Order: sequence, then structure tokens, then C-alpha cells
Amino acid sequence: MRELSLNVLDIAQNSISAGASEVEITVEEISSASKMTIIIKDNGCGMDEETVRNVMDPFYTTRTTRKVGMGVPLFKMAAEMTGGSLNIESAVGKGTQLTAVFFTDHVDFTPLGDIDSTVVTLITMNTNINFIYALKVDEKEFRLSTNQLKEILGDVPLDMPEIVMWLKDYLKEQTEIIRGGVIE
Repeated sequence: MRELSLNVLDIAQNSISAGASEVEITVEEISSASKMTIIIKDNGCGMDEETVRNVMDPFYTTRTTRKVGMGVPLFKMAAEMTGGSLNIESAVGKGTQLTAVFFTDHVDFTPLGDIDSTVVTLITMNTNINFIYALKVDEKEFRLSTNQLKEILGDVPLDMPEIVMWLKDYLKEQTEIIRGGVIE
């Protein structure tokens, strides 16, 4: 994929398909180490040990609409190409956590891309799910929870056009603050 945010979208969709009511996406960057860690955690149905092993295989999928599942293997490859890694922890009935580590100074590093649009898309297309998004760059951090937004907004739906526009602007503004005015 051309940008890691598309991998995040794909993996988060897996969480939704696994029945998650909460999906947490964390992007953490440590400038001094040229390191980016992306964590996607859910409270979905989880996987047994054999399924966790198989999910790394591009010719394995639980989908009935196609015979291959490229999302996790491509994310793993993107991490490993930079000298990083991908780890999956999962338990049946408890959910799954995927942790991918990338070294951003490596020539094969795939840019993060438009993570803000990815988060907005996930939120507005799945308003019944609590999404928690965190962006951490060195000592700065921004956190958003859709459950908190729903408490503030009351009966106003998250997919209402005015809310979608506000959400896009808000994420852009917070990302610029965290990154010191630079959006990657």
C-alpha cells in the first residue's frame, strides 16, 4: 500500500468484522530513535493461537468473498522492510492487539499518509463503535474518543455532514499542534 494509514484502515475493518464495539488506534513517534509504532487494539471476538499464526499468511483468510487476505501480511512486510516488526496478541473472547514498529529513517519506510482521513472514515462509517485515537510525538499527545464526543453532542449523529467537517478540521488542527505545524 502507498501509505500506512490504508493498512490501518484495513486492520481496523478486520476489528469491526470481528464484532468489536471498541477499536483503539495509537500512532506513537519517537523522533530521536526515528521510530514509529502503530497499535490497533480491539475488544472483538479474538483469535486462537492457530489463527494468529495463519493470519500472517497471505493465502489465509476467514472471508468467504475471496481466497487471500493481504492486509496483515502487507503491514508486516512494510514494518520488516524498515528493520521493524509486527506482533499480534489475541485471545478468544477478549480481542486482539496488533503492534507494528517502523524505523522512519530507513529508505524503505512507507509514509504514514493521511491518518486523519482514515480515522474520520472509520468514525463516520461505524458510528456505533467507540473509536479511540491517540497521536503521540515525543512528549506531545492528543487523544480522541468517540464515546466522549457522543456525550458532548447528545443526539447529534457523528455522521452528520457538519460534524464530519468539524471532525476533519479538529483532527487536522490537533495533528498540526502535535507535529509542530508539520503534517506528514
